[in-house]
Amino acid sequence: MGPPDPILGVTEAFKRDTNPKKMNLGVGAYRDDQGKPFVLSCVRKAEALMTSKQLDKEYLPIGGFGEFTKACAQLALGADNEVLKSGRSVTVQTISGTGSLRIGGNYLARFHTGPHDVYLPKPSWGNHTPIFRDAGMQLKAYRYYDPSTCGFDFKGALDDISKIPEKSIIVLHACAHNPTGVDPRPEQWKEISDIVKKRNLLVFFDMAYQGFASGDIDRDAWAVRHFIETGHNIVLSQSFAKNMGLYAERVGGFTVVCKDAEEAKRVESQLKILIRPIYSNPPINGARIAATILNTPDLHSLWLEEVHGMANRIIKMREQLVAGLKQQGSSHNWQHVTDQIGMFCFTGLKPEQVERLTKEFSVYMTKDGRISMAGVTTANVGYLAEGIHAVTK
Repeated sequence: MGPPDPILGVTEAFKRDTNPKKMNLGVGAYRDDQGKPFVLSCVRKAEALMTSKQLDKEYLPIGGFGEFTKACAQLALGADNEVLKSGRSVTVQTISGTGSLRIGGNYLARFHTGPHDVYLPKPSWGNHTPIFRDAGMQLKAYRYYDPSTCGFDFKGALDDISKIPEKSIIVLHACAHNPTGVDPRPEQWKEISDIVKKRNLLVFFDMAYQGFASGDIDRDAWAVRHFIETGHNIVLSQSFAKNMGLYAERVGGFTVVCKDAEEAKRVESQLKILIRPIYSNPPINGARIAATILNTPDLHSLWLEEVHGMANRIIKMREQLVAGLKQQGSSHNWQHVTDQIGMFCFTGLKPEQVERLTKEFSVYMTKDGRISMAGVTTANVGYLAEGIHAVTK
């Protein structure tokens, strides 16, 4: 028997608990203020539009649905980006963000001319390690999170990055860093970009939360666009699970920015050769939904409104949690809870405090003290504050 998945295992334990006040703060899926899964109304409208057209279910090309891949690249890079105008990038549709990272890992294992070392921030999303390892890459790390401030270890990150061997691969979370919720500020991104350039590293951006972090899609894509503007030919993974609520549809994209259109064609041909024996071609339904939303002006506006609403609810829950902790009489500084961004919050709770919180309050989360803010609602935020205060006194 293999060990259970650390995040999905939390859900299993939660389901077995009979406490009516129990909370599941492990899983990274958005919930509304009633704690229910949320389907965006722009998604419902896109589905209705698709149904009315009575579309077929034919196979997609290996690289996916053209209307989607084009819109996917435009969303990330900005519609008027020089890279798109000159045709020096290629985007293929993937099986959400996980599939995109894996295709990227396989592609680099096969064609990257530098060291096959992938440098991840410490900590990084739990699935990054097995994805790149199973694709045949070696995993290394650079400092990122500072437990003493529950913030970004900027000095440590720059120090480590400046020592990474040339032509290695560095993974950067574009926004809403998972699991910490700690992002560099624009001026810090600029310095990271400079040092990465000096070391001649290949940048692999993982953008799973565009729009979901700040509520503004352009602001959340700032780092990606800045790196391209300053001459980095990046590779990029995108996911539409969070920002469109399309978790089970598995909608994603993988983009490679090349030196010219000629190279982009060669890269595309090799990506197709790689994808064909894995899953042949991607599924159409989710890509159609995303493409319909991105390419229909009124649905696009509605989506921007809804994604802003989801981001704002998360921000509001952070504020209410900090207010609740103060109300409980906590003397700790909880500033990091509101400073962090996106779905996840690194609370700074130690494993033994997490254990007590689960045992005494039926609040479930991963051992590292990461909580999904989406599981916090107006109705349970007070109870969570009470529990956290009790175990951190």
